[in-house]
Amino acid sequence: MSIRTRFAPSPTGYMHIGNLRTALWAYLIAKKDPEGVFILRIEDTDQGRLVEGATDVIYKTMEQCGLKHDEGPDVGGPVGPYVQSERVKSGLYMKYAKELIRLGGAHYCFCDEEMINAQREVQEARGESFKYDDPCKKLTIEEAEARIANGEKFVIRQTIPETGTTSFDDEVFGHITVDNETLDEQILIKSDGFPTYNFANVVDDHLMGITDVVRGMEYLSSTPKYNLIYDAFNWEKPRYIHCPPVMKDEHNKLSKRNGDASFQDLVAKGYLPGAILNYIAMLGWSPEGNKEIFTLDELVQAFNVAHIGQSGAIFDPVKLTSINGIWLRNMDLDSYYNLVKPYIDQAVKGDFDKKAIAKVVQQRADTLNDIPGMLDFFDTFPAYDNSLYVNKKMKTDETVALEALKAGREVLAKEDDWSEEHLHDVLMEIPKQMGRKNGQVLFPLRLALSGKQFTPGGAIEIAHILGKEESLRRLDLSIAQLEK
Repeated sequence: MSIRTRFAPSPTGYMHIGNLRTALWAYLIAKKDPEGVFILRIEDTDQGRLVEGATDVIYKTMEQCGLKHDEGPDVGGPVGPYVQSERVKSGLYMKYAKELIRLGGAHYCFCDEEMINAQREVQEARGESFKYDDPCKKLTIEEAEARIANGEKFVIRQTIPETGTTSFDDEVFGHITVDNETLDEQILIKSDGFPTYNFANVVDDHLMGITDVVRGMEYLSSTPKYNLIYDAFNWEKPRYIHCPPVMKDEHNKLSKRNGDASFQDLVAKGYLPGAILNYIAMLGWSPEGNKEIFTLDELVQAFNVAHIGQSGAIFDPVKLTSINGIWLRNMDLDSYYNLVKPYIDQAVKGDFDKKAIAKVVQQRADTLNDIPGMLDFFDTFPAYDNSLYVNKKMKTDETVALEALKAGREVLAKEDDWSEEHLHDVLMEIPKQMGRKNGQVLFPLRLALSGKQFTPGGAIEIAHILGKEESLRRLDLSIAQLEK
């Protein structure tokens, strides 16, 4: 049997980083198998939490990341519909819930919340963990259905064995056994006829032939209850891969409510979707060797479930930024220029060679949003303080700087060839002629041309982009400022 995995998000707004990592790992596991199938299923049974437009966010995110699903609401497939609310309309879940009742794995319940809370108070007063002892379990199916025929409201609850244990194997957390008496008899069908997630996901995973279930470790405690449903129906259980959480720090999970970034936020901050995927793939998973930069195709080949850890992985924005910078620098210049031109256009309105600007920016910008702030000096020569020329590392001060600027100005004024290659040759001769180190000449020249301590590109690149007339004008202003 080929591998079949699913990503089953609820359309409740943004794409959480943890959700996206689940989608990615499920995709990688499926695509590791040449015949593997990756399914997108929309789980919208909790109607109260739905957010308008959230399904479109899911589609767009998957498209941006290259996580192409083989089956789903928008592409169809042999086991649809792929939206749970559409499956509700067909009576699918109610049909299976009634069959589960017949098999002894569930029962009708007519108790109201007041009765349940009273029982909870009694048990908690005794210091016991709450387990609902449902008196409706004593009703026969015929008695329950007669009450329903008389208009009584009901839910359908799972029936849990009062003794014994339930065990399962997880690829990350190993063999897990729980006492059945600790499991609560969860609601499977709500009073409005909608299934809960806890029932719908089991039915759908079975009917869609899901072989490998990838989900967060918060579902570990519910998996024994899911397995009891599988067992009652005599269905084959899937392989489980429960993912460790993505953490903000050692104690707190990453959460939008705490102001943590979603995928959409990160893209808006100038991170590449491919770089984001590259980074989050390694949140909880360790590749073999020292390789850190992976394309999606390379992740498919490298990913191994056996290397997923059990501990929560801390989301490190600094590491993400570093990986994003490498992704940007690994692009060919034409592709990079087409990507960053809108960011250059934000900051540079003058008639400069913007592809040349892109070339120098590429080696220094770690995010797309870094770019405009690096380039403001091209259109306007900023005011700056002469103290910037004092640099211990470069071994420069105002006297050394003035000497370097005059020598550079004299050489550049004679040049008609303003190509970057020629400027490199003539400017690199100046330190030799002056008996200075390269930095003692090129650092003051860069500062004099840009008015900034930190720039993308050095004196040679900046002079080339500014052109001869503007370069000499700025050198004259900077020399005059030093001479004062």
